[in-house]
Amino acid sequence: MMALWVGLLANVTGMAILVFLVYFRRHYRRDLALAYIALSMGIFAVTLLLSESEAGLGLGLGLFGILSIIRLRSDTLTQEEVAYYFISLAIGLINGLHPDPAWVSPVITASLVAIMYVVDHHGPGRSTQRQMVTLDRAYPAEHQRIDALEQLLDAKVLHTVVLELDMVRDLTIVDVRYRTNGPVDNIPVPKKARNNTTSATGYPSISAQQPTYGLAQGPASVSTNRV
Repeated sequence: MMALWVGLLANVTGMAILVFLVYFRRHYRRDLALAYIALSMGIFAVTLLLSESEAGLGLGLGLFGILSIIRLRSDTLTQEEVAYYFISLAIGLINGLHPDPAWVSPVITASLVAIMYVVDHHGPGRSTQRQMVTLDRAYPAEHQRIDALEQLLDAKVLHTVVLELDMVRDLTIVDVRYRTNGPVDNIPVPKKARNNTTSATGYPSISAQQPTYGLAQGPASVSTNRV
């Protein structure tokens, strides 16, 4: 009985720290914060009941596996959010099993929370970002594409993956990973780009508008995801 109460306390405390002091202060999604708490507490309750019932723990884990797949396919989550999703599931499962001795589940819970705090810290990779960029020209040559992206983003391009190269509509859609030359939240936008014009070198301009795929010289569209 002591292990049960210790497991419940470890689950509540661990999830409160993980969600409100680690996840929410870095990613700011209230809906997922609620989902993580509900997931962990639900897993805890059902695992606790199944561990004492004749249905067997294997059946319960199989059902939660199916529900997890449905949940992950029902909404777009970043890889960081998927990581928090599975850590929340693991914390609820471990504390629901409340193994003996009683200190095991709190130690494992604290270890998982500490691991997420360290690996999701923004310090080591703060200057490295990832963007999906739609360029208003077709760039079949890699060096031309990299030059255009470095001028557009004012950054050092580390790696690019071409998602679409359309020679008819004259556009390139590329997944680019880069290191910023200045502060992350203060990337300068060139004056020519703000006027939505094409430079003399032929490199694309940038605009906050959505891409116009039907035009040869539509604005570039940028969406950001931190690596």
